[in-house]
Amino acid sequence: MPPRQRREPIESLPPLRAAKTPQGRENQLIDLADKLAERQLRDGTASAQVITHYLKLGSSRERLEQERLRGENALTMKKIEVMAENNRIGELMDRAIAAFKSYEGSDQTDEGYEDYAEDPNIF
Repeated sequence: MPPRQRREPIESLPPLRAAKTPQGRENQLIDLADKLAERQLRDGTASAQVITHYLKLGSSRERLEQERLRGENALTMKKIEVMAENNRIGELMDRAIAAFKSYEGSDQTDEGYEDYAEDPNIF
């Protein structure tokens, strides 16, 4: 293994602009880690964990796993859409039933008419 080379200290690197969101900051740090790993791989100073990580990323198994995860995500999104559609249909059915009830005269908002409906001899 070649001897380790001296690196620029972190202080000499140009500062990063402050990220506006935690997700943005996370992306900045991931980018820095990728650049450092690339530099270590090029220099031959990468640890076994770094090498193994990038070997796994390039494997066909990892690609299949990523494809499976994308499929699961698509399926989950479709299930959410179906549930939302079912809720909408349920609301429409409730409104239709309420409308039918009002047509047959059993609307609960007509106070005082319930007494007449119970006695068949009134009409």
